[in-house]
Amino acid sequence: MGHLASKQPEVQVLLLGLDNAGKSTLLYKMKHDASVSTVPTIGFNVEMFEARKNRKSISVTMWDVGGQARMREHWQDFYLNAAAVVYVVDSADRSRLEEARAELELILGSELLRHRPLILLANKQDVSGALTVTELKDRIDLRRMCSDRDWFVQPCSASTGTYLCQNCVNKNWSKQEYFWIF
Repeated sequence: MGHLASKQPEVQVLLLGLDNAGKSTLLYKMKHDASVSTVPTIGFNVEMFEARKNRKSISVTMWDVGGQARMREHWQDFYLNAAAVVYVVDSADRSRLEEARAELELILGSELLRHRPLILLANKQDVSGALTVTELKDRIDLRRMCSDRDWFVQPCSASTGTYLCQNCVNKNWSKQEYFWIF
């Protein structure tokens, strides 16, 4: 008889948000724990890394899809196999908050993402005048929008890494408490 190898669980996570929200910067900070210079994403970036959940390895594929208006119409092409959505908001750009809210509502309204968990990353907390987590939750109306799913808002700064490695999605997930994402 042959030996059945136990396959490492795999998850796909969507990293979405408006252009200039900091998605690619966050992705490379999570993957390499380094600040890298990025350019606007035309299309998508994909990174794979291992994480830990309950002392077991998980293979994570993170899809960072461009946030320009012309790319948003293609976001739905990535929904089918997504285990979760990480939505990045530029908390310091109050002028685009309504646009970010409207796009998030469209994403969460998709039947393909029904009941999928959401982590909203309140990025650019290091910028003066950035909205607090409470202000962001209220202005986006997350309680209503996420009534059918698990969700969490995490303040962070992609450029400095503040809060990113302690409490959110990163390559050292074994120390994290947000495992419900999978």
